[in-house]
Amino acid sequence: MEAKRVVILGAAGRDFHNFNVLYRGRPEFRVVAFTAAQIPNITGRKYPPALAGPGYPDGIPILPESDLAELIRRERVDLVVLSYSDLSHLEVMHKGSIALAAGASYYLPGTGETALRSTKPVVSICAVRTGAGKSPLTRFISRRLRERGRKVVIVRHPMPYGDLAAQAVQRFQALEDLDRAECTIEEREEYEPHLRAGIVVYAGVDYERILRQAEAEADIVIWDGGNNDLPFYVSDLKFVVADPYRAGHELTYHPGEANFRGADVLVISKTDSAPSDGVKEIEASARRLNPLATVARGALELIAPDAERLRGRKVVVVEDGPSVTHGGLGFGAGFLVAQAHGAQIVDPRPRAVGSIAEVYRNYPHLGAILPSMGYGAEQIRELAETIRNSGAEFVVDGSPVDLARLVQVPQPIVRVSYDFQDLEGKVGAALDRFLASAPGEARPVPGR
Repeated sequence: MEAKRVVILGAAGRDFHNFNVLYRGRPEFRVVAFTAAQIPNITGRKYPPALAGPGYPDGIPILPESDLAELIRRERVDLVVLSYSDLSHLEVMHKGSIALAAGASYYLPGTGETALRSTKPVVSICAVRTGAGKSPLTRFISRRLRERGRKVVIVRHPMPYGDLAAQAVQRFQALEDLDRAECTIEEREEYEPHLRAGIVVYAGVDYERILRQAEAEADIVIWDGGNNDLPFYVSDLKFVVADPYRAGHELTYHPGEANFRGADVLVISKTDSAPSDGVKEIEASARRLNPLATVARGALELIAPDAERLRGRKVVVVEDGPSVTHGGLGFGAGFLVAQAHGAQIVDPRPRAVGSIAEVYRNYPHLGAILPSMGYGAEQIRELAETIRNSGAEFVVDGSPVDLARLVQVPQPIVRVSYDFQDLEGKVGAALDRFLASAPGEARPVPGR
């Protein structure tokens, strides 16, 4: 019987995981290509033979998604597998229509066949959209579990943008590990805060191997999700963060809606600054779509000890890259701090250079903020040049990364950080109920 020919649509993360768990070592399928989107400079590579396994001596090419229709026809593709996240429902079906029109079937794998089971309890933190406030919640949860005497290890959703074979299993314990691995700014934004707190972080490509290694040094594994993707591991307790600035997206984004419907604890973040109507809309969605979930309100405490220096001064605001690009946010913590302290926010767009200027063309919703893009040394150099050109007197760094370690600019950098606040104590109570169960037993689900 001839093998089914498969193309996996991805963005250097979920796509590789889906291949590993669904198609690797299965001769009845032939994956002819991955496609790439969302992340710059990840096409033109190959998924290497060392990771692809038997049947792929030359690896698997990674091609532009824009060529999908022609690729399906040329390679006689039977099945197109959607394997990345933070897409509107409309975008999901546009891609499906391209596949169907070209003669292929279209498939969305679920956690029932892609989530790996751990020998240790797993707490997952996922979201409805990128930039909802997932990372500060992860820090809060990891701190709470450690205060209760548990040893936690964080496994982060993949961001393998370099040598894939070398990145199969990555373990980070110190900031110097990030330098040695030549991590991008996006990776550093996610890893650095955990490392500063003394928590080991795993990431990479092969999440079965990653899980087995992480289990060896943890009482509890924390799955720190990326974008609004589904967890790669079977979750004993699942937190999902919703952003009231983007109320309604829990009904219109994939797989954010699936996360929302499957959460044990729904956390509405940013309730201290977001419109109250947005908070109420998400609460109404929760009653309708997931009535058994615990619904918790949270806030983000902005921390900027040097922010008074900004009053009346010209500043360029740098925000978390993915949150304001494909996450669609118009601003972040840096903008709020600059505005609150009476700074004059300069618009970096007219003086942006190279790939940074291209980012503004690709994401026209971006206003007078600068995304912390840095997918390689050249883009980091262009980010620094854009800052130098901006005419600002100060840089307000609202990204989770320590920008001063990466860019050399004449302007002083004022860092902004933010911590999750459990306003009603419901997140902490859910964790305490979770910990109250005996080790090795099935974990109770809060509110059910």
